[in-house]
Amino acid sequence: MKFKSFLNLVLGLLIAALISSCLPDNEVVDDPTAGEELILLNNYLNNLLSEGIDIDTTELGVYYIIIDEGAGDFPKAGDTLQVGYDGYFIDGFLFDSSENLQEDGTYEFELGNPPLIPGWEDGMKVINKEAKVQLIIPSNLAYGSSGSGVIPAFNTLIFVVKMIDIKPS
Repeated sequence: MKFKSFLNLVLGLLIAALISSCLPDNEVVDDPTAGEELILLNNYLNNLLSEGIDIDTTELGVYYIIIDEGAGDFPKAGDTLQVGYDGYFIDGFLFDSSENLQEDGTYEFELGNPPLIPGWEDGMKVINKEAKVQLIIPSNLAYGSSGSGVIPAFNTLIFVVKMIDIKPS
């Protein structure tokens, strides 16, 4: 009797395994590789250029587009910056926004203390008061191969930033 019960159990498990193997798998999306990111970034930049959009680059390699010109001095380390921003993945997915941080929808921080991702820090230096700029930050200047929270590894980040105020140190 024990053998028959054991055989029924094994047969039941085998049937369950066969049935479940016929069900559609949940789609698994792997993080992009460095090579895939480079292809996506190049395609994105080429599309912008084909639309006649002027793209500049910082010393570190952050791409930026001036949407609205600002006025006055550019920020430097130690200055307190007040910005409004939206952060997107290259596919347009909104992953972060200053609207979620404070009641007035802004983010205030001291440039360089504590240091934020290198691309953000570098990009802030090209945005003067009242300017609106799109920053395109390759993953090597963001979260690289490790990612962070909702940000996958090897993911280019795009921020649309409005510089509201710069308080000199």
